[in-house]
Amino acid sequence: MTAVDPVDPDGSGVPVGSVGSVGSGDPVGGDDVGLLAPGRAGSPAESATGDRAFLQALLDAEAALTRAQASLGLAPAQAADAVTAAAADAARFDVRALALRARAGGNPVIPLVADLGAAVGTEHSAYVHRGATSQDIMDTATMLVAVRTLNLVLADLARTERALARLAREHRDTVMPGRTLTQHAVPTTFGLKAAGWRSLALDARDRVQAVRDGLPAQLGGAAGTLAAFTAYGASDTRVLVEAYARELGLAAPVLPWHTLRTPVADLAGALAFTAGALGKAATDVLALARTEIRELSEGTGGGSSAMPHKANPVRSTLVAAAARRAPQLAATLYGSLAAEDERPAGAWHAEWEPLRDLLRLVGGAARDAAELTEGLQVHSDAMRAHLDLTHGLIVSERLSAELAPVLGRARAKELLTRAALRAGAEDRPLVELLAEEPELKDLDLAALTDPTQYTGSAGALTDRALERR
Repeated sequence: MTAVDPVDPDGSGVPVGSVGSVGSGDPVGGDDVGLLAPGRAGSPAESATGDRAFLQALLDAEAALTRAQASLGLAPAQAADAVTAAAADAARFDVRALALRARAGGNPVIPLVADLGAAVGTEHSAYVHRGATSQDIMDTATMLVAVRTLNLVLADLARTERALARLAREHRDTVMPGRTLTQHAVPTTFGLKAAGWRSLALDARDRVQAVRDGLPAQLGGAAGTLAAFTAYGASDTRVLVEAYARELGLAAPVLPWHTLRTPVADLAGALAFTAGALGKAATDVLALARTEIRELSEGTGGGSSAMPHKANPVRSTLVAAAARRAPQLAATLYGSLAAEDERPAGAWHAEWEPLRDLLRLVGGAARDAAELTEGLQVHSDAMRAHLDLTHGLIVSERLSAELAPVLGRARAKELLTRAALRAGAEDRPLVELLAEEPELKDLDLAALTDPTQYTGSAGALTDRALERR
C-alpha cells in the first residue's frame, strides 16, 4: 500500500491549510472574507458587522450591565471595573470556539458568559450577566452593532448627497430627453434628475437617523418582568434600565421588547428603503451608460476578463444588486414580528443573519453610491444630440397646446399626426415639415420645436429641491 503524505494527501501539490486548499486551515473551508460579496468587501460596514465586532458588542453589553448595577449600588465598583477590563478586547476570546459551543444552547451568549466569568475571576464572576437572559445581551449587542454601522451609512449618504447637490447645480439647465416606459417623452434636465436622486438620498438619511436615534437597549430578564433584578435588590427597575441604556448610548425602552420587535422592523424598513433609494440612481445610471446612449459614465469603469475595451459601470451594478436583495432580507425580519409567548423559539433566532446581511449590504451600497456619484461623468453633448433623435417629435406635446388655438383642436391633431408620420418616413425634421403648412407661416416654428426651450419648471424644481438640507 502506498503511504499517504499527511501534508499533501491528494498528491495535488497543494499542502493542507495553504492558500488554494479546500481547508484553508479552517474546518469550514476558510473565513467569510467577502469573495462572493464585492458590494460589501472592504467597506467600513463589513468590519463593523464582522464576528469580532459582534463579539465586542456582546462584551460591551455585558460590561455595561455590571456597571449599571454598580452605579445603583447593586454590585461592587470593583466588580464593574473587573468585568469592564475583561470585556475590553474581543481578541482575548476565541470566536470560533464560541460559535461551535453556541449550538448547545442555540446562542453564543451562554458560552460567552462562561468565558467572561473565567476571565473576570472567581471574586467577581458572580456579577457577570447577573439577572439578565441571553436575549437581553443578544438584542442589546445587535442594537450596538446597528448603531455603529448606521453611523457609517450616514457618513456615506452625506457624501452622496453632497455629490448630487453639486451635479444638480452644475447641470440645472442641461437638457436631456425625459423617458417614460423606455421611450422619449418630453425634455427634462439632468439637474432635475440629480436633484431627484438627492431627494431620495435625503429621505434615506432622515429614516436612518430617526431609527438610529431610537434603537433601544434590551433588559427584561427571563420572561420580561425584570424579576431577577428585584431579587438582587433593585427597588426601581426602570432606573436600572435607564442606567443600562445610558452606559451603552442607546435609548431606554418603555417595556422589554423580547417579542415586541418594533426596533428590528423599523431598522429593516429604513435599511431596505435606503437600498432602494440608492438603487434608483444606480439603475438610471446603468440605463444611461449603455454604449449606444452614453449620456453618463462612471468615473472609473470596471474591466472585463474577456474584452479589453470594456469599462463596465461596476459601482452602479453593485448598488443595483443590493437594491434587489434588500427587500427579501427585510421580509424575514418583518416575518419575525409574529413571535409567540414572552420569548420566542425561532423568530428571534431567525433575525440574526438577515439583519447582519442587510446592514452589510446597505453599508456597502452606501459606500459604492458615494463613489459612484462623486466620480459620475455627465456627457451633455450626447444628451443634446439625443433630443433630435425623433426629428423634433419630443416637443409634440407643446405643439399640440400651441397649435390648438390657431387651427382648432381637431385640425391641430390631424396636422401633427400626419407630420409625425412623415418625419419618420422621410427622415426629415418636424420643423421643416411644419414650415410647409401655410396656416403656420406666422408662427415662430424654430422656437416652438426647440427642445431646449421646453423644460417646463425643471429649473425651478431643481432650485426648490436644493433648498432642502
